[in-house]
Amino acid sequence: MEKIREIQISTEYITLGQFLKFADIISNGGMAKAYLAMSKVLVNGEEESRRGRKLRPGDEILAEGKAYRIVA
Repeated sequence: MEKIREIQISTEYITLGQFLKFADIISNGGMAKAYLAMSKVLVNGEEESRRGRKLRPGDEILAEGKAYRIVA
């Protein structure tokens, strides 16, 4: 299995839409809703389609076949 890529945040949380942009999965925030409607994204093992979902340190995301973890 591929190594989990850690995404460092300096705030209490980021939204799933912000994460997708930060992880270079989408090129701008306006694409988040369409991307989530067409692609499967898992947050902590559960499918998630809300771009406003709050991601906090410790959360794990699976998108585009890659694994990510939010860290403080």
